[in-house]
Amino acid sequence: MGSAVGKAFILLIVLVTLFLWVGSAITKMTGGEKKGGGVVEITPEGGESIFWGKGRCYTCHSIGDRGSAVRCPNLSLWGDKFPLPIGQRAAERAKEREKATGLPYTANDYLIESLANPSAYLVEGFKNEMAVVYAPPISLTLNEIKAVIVYLQSQGGEVNVDAVNNPGEISKKFFDRIAAASAAGGGDPAHGEEIFVGGGCADCHTLDGTGSPFGPDLSKIGLKGAKHIQESILQPAASFTPGYETYTVIKKDGKEMFNESGKKYSGLKIKEDNENIEIAIGAGQILKAPKSDIKELVLEKNKSLMPDELVEVLTVKDFQDVVAFMLLQKKP
Repeated sequence: MGSAVGKAFILLIVLVTLFLWVGSAITKMTGGEKKGGGVVEITPEGGESIFWGKGRCYTCHSIGDRGSAVRCPNLSLWGDKFPLPIGQRAAERAKEREKATGLPYTANDYLIESLANPSAYLVEGFKNEMAVVYAPPISLTLNEIKAVIVYLQSQGGEVNVDAVNNPGEISKKFFDRIAAASAAGGGDPAHGEEIFVGGGCADCHTLDGTGSPFGPDLSKIGLKGAKHIQESILQPAASFTPGYETYTVIKKDGKEMFNESGKKYSGLKIKEDNENIEIAIGAGQILKAPKSDIKELVLEKNKSLMPDELVEVLTVKDFQDVVAFMLLQKKP
C-alpha cells in the first residue's frame, strides 16, 4: 500500500509541475505577467511594468521586435518608416505640433498628448483607433500614465522625470483631463464635451460665454467637485442655484395655469412687470402669464427644469464622460 501511495504522490508532483509550466508558457506568449495593483514608481522601470502589464500597450504597439505593432506604430527603430526610437522621435513630432498649433510644444508635451488625446496627431498609415487609456476598461491612473511617459522617454531620449512631475501649460491641461477622468470614475472628457454640445445642454446652460441663460452658468462648475456635479445631474431639484428655482403659476380659481398647447406654466421666472410675469418652461420657451389671472406663484421644491428623462437617456459611460468634462470647467 505504501508503494501505491508513493506512486500517487509522485504523479501529483508531476501534474502540478506540468500545470505550472504550461501556465508560465501561456503568460510569456501573451506578453508577460500582468502585475497586480499598487503604487507605481514614476521611473522607466515603473512605466515598463505598465506598458507590458496593466496598460496592455503591447497589444497594439511594439518596441523593436517585441510586442504586436500591427494596429499602432512601432515605438523603436523599425525599418525606413521609423528611423528614430520614440524618445528621439517625440522631439521631431513636437516641432510638427508646434507648427500646426502655434503653441510651444516640447517632446514631453507630445508624449503626454499622445496618451491623453491620441487623435490630435495621427501617424501616416494608421487609423484613429487608440484606446482612451485613462477610461475603462484600462483605466490607468495619472501616476501610471506619467510612468509610461518616462518609459517612452527612455527609448532613445533623455529621461526627465522632473518635466513630467512639473509640466508646462500644454501638458498640464492634458494632466487635468486625466485627473478629471479619474475623479469621474474613468470618464472621457472629450466624449463628455460631445454629449454636452450634441445633447442640447447648451440650450439652457452657458459655458465660456456661449449658450442660453435658462440654467446656471457652468463655466466654474468644476470648482465644486465631482460629488456636486453628479448630484446636479441625478437629482437637479435637490439643490437649486439661487435665482433658478422652479415656480408653478396658480390661477385665481386655485387651479394650475396651462398654455394653449396644454403645457403647465411651470418653470423659471425670468421677468415681471406690472401686467405680466414671464416664465421659461423650457429651452427657448418663454410664456407670458397675465397678472390679472394669477393668484400666486408656488415654489416647486421637488421640480427642476432639467429634463426628467435625462438620467434614463444617459448611459453609465455617458454620465461619467459628462462629469469628467464638467470637472474641467474651472474658469477664474
